[in-house]
Amino acid sequence: MIDQAIVIHDKTRLEQLIERFNSKAQAKFYIERSGGNFYTYEEEHQAFYQSLDQVIRTLGNRLRYKRILREYLPSFIFASNQVILILGQDGLVANAAKYVDTQPIIGINPDPLRYDGVLLPFTPGNFLTGLTQVLDNDFSASYVTMAEARLKDGQSLLAFNDLFIGPATHRSARYELRFRGQTEIQSSSGIIVSTGAGSTGWLSSVFNMAQSVSHMISGSQPIQSPALPWNTRELIFVVREPFLSRHSAISLTAGKIASGEMLEIESRMPHQGVIFSDGIESDFLRFDSGAITQIGISDRQACLVKTTD
Repeated sequence: MIDQAIVIHDKTRLEQLIERFNSKAQAKFYIERSGGNFYTYEEEHQAFYQSLDQVIRTLGNRLRYKRILREYLPSFIFASNQVILILGQDGLVANAAKYVDTQPIIGINPDPLRYDGVLLPFTPGNFLTGLTQVLDNDFSASYVTMAEARLKDGQSLLAFNDLFIGPATHRSARYELRFRGQTEIQSSSGIIVSTGAGSTGWLSSVFNMAQSVSHMISGSQPIQSPALPWNTRELIFVVREPFLSRHSAISLTAGKIASGEMLEIESRMPHQGVIFSDGIESDFLRFDSGAITQIGISDRQACLVKTTD
């Protein structure tokens, strides 16, 4: 039975600036000297905390709660008796979902004028409806398929949108790729493995680039970027900027990973090889020479509560 809410949010841009420059006055001086409008940061900060206060006041009358910042997600232990409330931008939902197990996630848009809120269907004014439905175990949800990278030593990393496998710098990624009985040594700028939720994000930019280059050279028809359902049991991998040489090939540069299949990669990067997910470079697995990862569909799915409007 759910008897606790976990409220997840990030620091505002104003708070991050104050941390960087040690004081609000110093932050204001830097922004205005650079030609920026410091008031927009203050306005954004105020709007966020008004929304947060409203959520907390509403919760205080219904359910005990705990607040945690985004930076503590990797070390926080979630429990089955919790419902997860995420107040922030869409990226925070994607980032938090991989640390949550099967608990329902209620995405709350704190500032609809600034955030699109694709993953944030609720507002501080109506989220109680979704919360009540969760507590009554009578709610609608979208289930999102996640990708998982697992190393031979047991370490693993989930991805809501996508995994990146490659160098931590702008050096070339060197590795051996194995998929469906094929093996190929490659050199590239890294590999993207995308879920359905991520298919309109980073993956789409790869198709946009391919489309532009193809049109410039031959005027061919546009390449259709895939937009997969969030719950599809399928992943797409694409090798970025594969380089053809005496020692690297380019025949195995894209594919679909079905349920039960694995993409296996062995690193040949002496140092600074990494695997990270959803654009969070600070939370990564080391992937240096000799490390082997298998990437496939995770058994876990993110459970995003939907509005019933």
